Amino acid sequence: MDLFFAAYYRLVMANFKSWVLAARPKTLSAALVPIISSTGLVMAEGYDIQWWIIGCALLSSFFIQIGTNFVNDAMDFKKGADTEARLGPQRVTQMGIFTFKQVMTMATIFFVMAVLLGVPLVISGGWPIVIVGLLSVAMGYAYTSGPYPLAYKGLGDLFVILFFGLIAVGGMYYLLTGTYSVSALVLGLQVGCLTTVLIAINNLRDIYQDKLVNKKTLAVRLGVKAAKLWIYFLIVAPFLIGYYWLFQGLFYYYIIPILTLPLALSMIKKIMRTDPSTEYNRFLAMSSAYALLFSVLFFFGTRLQS
Repeated sequence: MDLFFAAYYRLVMANFKSWVLAARPKTLSAALVPIISSTGLVMAEGYDIQWWIIGCALLSSFFIQIGTNFVNDAMDFKKGADTEARLGPQRVTQMGIFTFKQVMTMATIFFVMAVLLGVPLVISGGWPIVIVGLLSVAMGYAYTSGPYPLAYKGLGDLFVILFFGLIAVGGMYYLLTGTYSVSALVLGLQVGCLTTVLIAINNLRDIYQDKLVNKKTLAVRLGVKAAKLWIYFLIVAPFLIGYYWLFQGLFYYYIIPILTLPLALSMIKKIMRTDPSTEYNRFLAMSSAYALLFSVLFFFGTRLQS
């Protein structure tokens, strides 16, 4: 066992930059956004904040996201979805930097670390957190692996809305309050749409390559025009859903995040004028910044309201 860990330590340290590439740090905003926004909501509702819970939840979310990215890297190569013709950043398995087995092993290590960090959360939150944690890890594998890979069946967008939106926000809210509310549901829907923009743009960029390998993402199933409409909806949906806060008299919850509207409209304009291409890599960066900025502004909006 010591020899095993020593070998993997050397593997990681000798190829640290490549592992960082495989982890896809630009996608980690999907794990950060629900933590920031739900923390703001809980603080505004007058609950005491246990920061150790936030820290464990954040690290666990990061590790699940990274593990999922590793599985995606390995499985897309195995299934032929990642080739030299891909429009996005090159993947480490496809480039031959690491073997399929090495990348999958690293994915397992990160999932195990996520579970270990989840233990104190389970002690605090009980069985609901056990269910959320196990489902999150299982879905991380199932996103591109297993007998029914979600990303290959057009269910990737639904997966992100559920797990990086409703479940991530709801789970964080429950951990910090011991309860659940309509406000957590509404925020979960907003966050779910924000984080799904990234995967929707990614899938539209890769639509032609995915068709060739029978990877039936939602973009492939919809076609370019409808896939663009889906992205436009996801971009503006947080503002539409946010009317709930206005009806509740929580004006700053809505008004402060709406400062992201120029960025949102800029994304829509650029996507509308651009066919799927390498230009979409720039749009991915914009979507990540949009989601993160929206969540930070929502946090500040809750502080101003309270």
